[in-house]
Amino acid sequence: MKIGVLFEQLEDTEEYPGENQDIASGRRRRRPKLDREQIFAALEKAGHEPSYIELDGRDSSLFAVPRNEADLVFNLIDSYGGDDSMDVHIAAFLELTKVRYTGSGPHGLLLAQDKSLAKKIIGFHGIKTPYFATSYRGKLDHSHDISFPLIVKPTSEDGSIGINQDSVVDSVKELMEQIHDLHEQFENVPVLIEEYIEGREIYAAILGNDPPEALALVELDLSKLPADAPRIAGREVKFDRDSEAYRVTKSALAEDLDEETTKALQEAAKTTYRALKLRDYGRIDMRLTQDGTIYVIEANPTPWLTKTAEFAMAARGSERTYTEMIKAIVEAAVARYEE
Repeated sequence: MKIGVLFEQLEDTEEYPGENQDIASGRRRRRPKLDREQIFAALEKAGHEPSYIELDGRDSSLFAVPRNEADLVFNLIDSYGGDDSMDVHIAAFLELTKVRYTGSGPHGLLLAQDKSLAKKIIGFHGIKTPYFATSYRGKLDHSHDISFPLIVKPTSEDGSIGINQDSVVDSVKELMEQIHDLHEQFENVPVLIEEYIEGREIYAAILGNDPPEALALVELDLSKLPADAPRIAGREVKFDRDSEAYRVTKSALAEDLDEETTKALQEAAKTTYRALKLRDYGRIDMRLTQDGTIYVIEANPTPWLTKTAEFAMAARGSERTYTEMIKAIVEAAVARYEE
């Protein structure tokens, strides 16, 4: 099958910093070049005929996509023209022009992007998520009686953009300072004020659609962070190579989880995946408290697929090679269009 690997040149970077590290520039998360190269090689190894389809932020490159001869597009678009919110519109454009593609559609991308809305939907489906409130400029949405400590972050950014060690606050003064700073940094993005959950950071990779399969669980080990630092995957953990937080954290297959807890985490992740209309593949980020309570933090409909990223790590833990993982994503997408 002819498969076009769709990417945006503007978000390219030559480097990939490690197993659990994302790259950000300003507000944008940047997808590593290695991501598409490894996917391309895996598609070849699986017997397909891959080619690259490049978007450069100009409409001419976008309008050329439907004229491509690919039978399926492997969609790696996180943004368009430097705007992270445009991935929804790229998916909608592919739908409108009848282009078959991998990954979540515009509904899933939109629901996952709006963290406040996603949390309301998750809660409706009986899945625990931290209590929260949404702050707009000059207005605070209704909230439950949440108490300190709280974590303050943008509602629609990913890759830990806008999150650092100062994001966890213990007083009204710190809370108001963080809200102000984020409103200044992200002018049109509401601020999410969320109950801070102390616990293990667990990632559940989900593959397929009917039914979706939860792969082996992966944990981002935050236990070696400095004693006075909150246990969060902020910018220091993901980006700052010179920080102690960067050096002492890593992702690995989750250990010491009994069968019941593992099943409960995977079921919560699959319920979230379905509730937010994700498809083909995705990653659900959760917190597991010391007493075994599970909280869903957020959903990522387009996690990175590099061999060292958490999704591929989960696939290996589920006895899938990298090529088998990419092949399964393609097969899940094709099956949707053949129904």
